Amino acid sequence: MVSSRDVAKHAGVSQSTVSRVLNDPSKVNDQIVKKVQEAIKALNYRPNSVARSLVSNRTRTIALISGPLHNPFFVETTTSIVNYAESKGYRTMVFFENTGENKPIYEEVLSERVDGILLSSIFRDDPIFDDLQNLDIPVIMYNRRHNKGGNFVEIDNMQSGRLAASHLLGLGHQHICVVGGPDHTSTFYGRKQGFLEEYKTLTGTEVPPSFIKDTNTTEGAVHESIVEVMSCTPPPSAIFAATDAIAIYVMDKLQQMGFHVPEDVSVCGMDNVTLAKHQSFQLTSIGHKGPKNLGLISAEYLIEMMENPSEQQVQITLEPVLYDRKTTKS
Repeated sequence: MVSSRDVAKHAGVSQSTVSRVLNDPSKVNDQIVKKVQEAIKALNYRPNSVARSLVSNRTRTIALISGPLHNPFFVETTTSIVNYAESKGYRTMVFFENTGENKPIYEEVLSERVDGILLSSIFRDDPIFDDLQNLDIPVIMYNRRHNKGGNFVEIDNMQSGRLAASHLLGLGHQHICVVGGPDHTSTFYGRKQGFLEEYKTLTGTEVPPSFIKDTNTTEGAVHESIVEVMSCTPPPSAIFAATDAIAIYVMDKLQQMGFHVPEDVSVCGMDNVTLAKHQSFQLTSIGHKGPKNLGLISAEYLIEMMENPSEQQVQITLEPVLYDRKTTKS
């Protein structure tokens, strides 16, 4: 196996010079860098990443803890994060929360040597928060956030819920159901609370408990909630789904049951994922302005914090906007 000593001999430089070229070439003369790189190529040398990280105290690795893959929001954000990190010379270790139980994932991540952590799997009162805050590496939450603050990139979830209620009530709907996920996440809690508060403000009444459905966000659970709510008298004429993934499950079940969207039931989603724009249904959804998703924005801030350490916090709450398409009508 070719070693850095072999590279040094071939290039006619010291072994320490080879190490500097590998870890911080900006501090080495360009001609020397070229000689070392040519030697590396000629000998087909593969640097030992573990050894290099011990020398530089950096692994050029990011840990990403994402929400479940059945939600296209997390597919899109994960893809953006991995691609951006790669463009900056970092690799990404990806972990997915699929069961609502994230403690084992945290334990695995904290046992790894990484330069930074991105996570969207944290709960509002998650006890892991203090452990994350005590790490000597930057940590940024995206989409979801903890009640104690920390670094985060999110959309204004309360305002998003208010927008959904205002939109559906403005179309003349009176019987509206909200289908979301567990309250221990900031996204579902905020979107539901914002919706319920705006509904009460605008109507003077409260959404009936039978029209409030908290699910585990899986297809089966969402379908079950739709069967239940559509059996009510009267059934809802509009549904606010707290994610676009839930909205797609809702529309699928409604059509299986013989209902038409939006002629019989209007459906509004949340996240404005790429799939929401699909020509086959053109989902009305709530998202933020701009081409960058929350994952990409958080990745840009994380890498900036890793490369230029400072005490500055990242606390970004983006204003939501309604994308009025074809799944809602009066």
